[in-house]
Amino acid sequence: MQIDSTAYREKVYAGVLGKVIGVYLGRPFEGWHYDQIQQRLGDINYYVHDQLNVPLIVTDDDISGTFTFLRSIADHHYTPSISARQIGESWLNYLIEEKTILWWGGMGNSTEHTAYLRLKSGIDAPESGSIARNGKVVAEQIGAQIFIDGWAMIAPGDPDRAAHFARTAASVSHDGEAILGAVSLAVMESLAFIESSTEVLLDTALSYLPAQSIIYQLISDIRNWHAGERDWRETRKKIEVNYGYDKYGGNCHMVPNHGLIIHGLLHGQDDFSLAMKIINTCGWDTDCNSGNLGCLLGIQHGLAGIDAGKRVDKDWRGPIADRIYIPTADPSWGISDCVKETVNIVNTAARLNDLPIWAPKDDAQFHFDLPGSVQGFHVIEGEAVIESQPGKSRTGQYSLKLSCKDRAAFGTPVFAPSKDIAKRFEKAGYALLASPLLYPGQTLSAEIIATGNSLPTAHLYTCYYGENDQRQTILSNPTLATGKTAETLTLKIPDYAHPVYEIGILLPQGGEILLDRVSWTGEPSVNLDRPAHKGTMWRRSWVSAVDQFSSWSEPYRLVQNKDRGLLIQGTREWRNYTVRAQVTPHLAAASGLAIRVQGLNRYYAFLLTAPGELKLIKRIHHESCLARLSFDWQFGNQYALWLRCDGPNLTAGINEQTLFEVTDHDLDAGGIGLVIEEGRCAFEAVSAKSDS
Repeated sequence: MQIDSTAYREKVYAGVLGKVIGVYLGRPFEGWHYDQIQQRLGDINYYVHDQLNVPLIVTDDDISGTFTFLRSIADHHYTPSISARQIGESWLNYLIEEKTILWWGGMGNSTEHTAYLRLKSGIDAPESGSIARNGKVVAEQIGAQIFIDGWAMIAPGDPDRAAHFARTAASVSHDGEAILGAVSLAVMESLAFIESSTEVLLDTALSYLPAQSIIYQLISDIRNWHAGERDWRETRKKIEVNYGYDKYGGNCHMVPNHGLIIHGLLHGQDDFSLAMKIINTCGWDTDCNSGNLGCLLGIQHGLAGIDAGKRVDKDWRGPIADRIYIPTADPSWGISDCVKETVNIVNTAARLNDLPIWAPKDDAQFHFDLPGSVQGFHVIEGEAVIESQPGKSRTGQYSLKLSCKDRAAFGTPVFAPSKDIAKRFEKAGYALLASPLLYPGQTLSAEIIATGNSLPTAHLYTCYYGENDQRQTILSNPTLATGKTAETLTLKIPDYAHPVYEIGILLPQGGEILLDRVSWTGEPSVNLDRPAHKGTMWRRSWVSAVDQFSSWSEPYRLVQNKDRGLLIQGTREWRNYTVRAQVTPHLAAASGLAIRVQGLNRYYAFLLTAPGELKLIKRIHHESCLARLSFDWQFGNQYALWLRCDGPNLTAGINEQTLFEVTDHDLDAGGIGLVIEEGRCAFEAVSAKSDS
């Protein structure tokens, strides 16, 4: 398939949506057996989160891992020959131990946690996931499959490349039959971009598997059972009898769950809703299985296959509104959406093939330029309707129609949407670690178009957490009643508005408009000290990769018991700015400031290091010293450190004295970090500001 084609982009979007729908659908009853599902819920025909009193949209390893680990391609210069060792480096960069992406079940219990500990101890991939190192049972659990979809979507119609990526990525944490299951799925997803026949997909998948393997025999058996018995419940029984959990060790083995994917694919009869019903009602690892199958079906049958459910009152897309959360050590994607991840996948494929990138509507953060996309926008206040509108965008294919009879607000999250939701996520098992996407000093803009002869009164707005985390709203100037049919609303974020958590459009008197795009520009100009009020969301705006983050007499007291920790904030949209702080090391091997932070192992840092030395270092998976000098600093003394990035130029100093000036081209964007290594340090007067 042509990577720069509209058809490819829309199939990727359908694959991402299918993945997310499947995960959200199966998540509330993950791990249940078929009998338990029948007793408590019956057949799973639609979302059941409300019956179990859990959120629909949650943080989840299936989503986070799928879209995070794929970023190792960008981090290693888009090389098609990326190695397992390099992908393992990205694991160490994005994972915060016990906090992000993985199920942290412990050595020998969680396959991914086991592999992470191997990587952390210096054992490179693929040995980190090997049977020789971890044993057959641990190495053959399901994780190789659940994270694999992105690797297939960057290889459309190229199953050879998809199989290579799948083997390589899966081997970081898995081995044996688990890798074969990942290869089987990746081959089918890759081929589904150009082939709709399920039988052809399965034939091709088998051609990549050893005939003596369990996965090969599993697929062959299920195809034979399906051919002779069209009742999916009877086939499910045969899978459980012949390949059930009792036949394989561990918590969640690849083989039984791969069997349910094949089962759902065959009995689903090319019907997305029917396949989702079958695979979720069957039980076992429901969110993983339906996420993988949903992605495959999305690619195979496109958006039309997913949207067909709406005709029978199964609006799969509406309740989700594209929203996803991807907590990692790089806050840039903490608050994300299905369109944003689609653009990243499409552009990863483009760069792998030396093609121009896709930058819809001048690379606007919210462009809505895929069929039915809303990018998290939903009705915040009033009674109103939001729908994708084709054909009337000024610079693209789609816009967002907002309509209401009376006052209404339409918004989307750019940070944790509430303290309550953040806490509920943690109770559900996976925390929401994220920083705001938008900051003081930046300018927000929205292009709106009239659907009639003139625009109604409209405001662009932003909300931030104020005293006691209460909602505080800032409005732009309204549209002017001059008969205009299009206008750009702008709003510069003031210095006190932090953390910003929502942006949107207010129609105070009702009306109808097309929202064509929303974007922001500029560098941050933000003071990050502890506010005087009693709210806690300012703390949540930091992604914590330190052992302890507390605020005693100092705004920030950081403690790291072993190795190096970072407290991180900002996004990869930050490019040229200065970070400043008053730094007081109490007992530490090193402490200081970091800029252009892209995770735990990608940043520049200006450090007070023991004994009596200052360093300017670069860390890109491995550390190098850019400059150093002797400096007689003392524990308990406070030092006014600053570190500036301006293009390739890095400068650092204490007070107003410049001590280092170097040039380096490797990292061009990223947030800030407060750094502590093996000890305790206090930070005050923290700021990140553009010099322009």
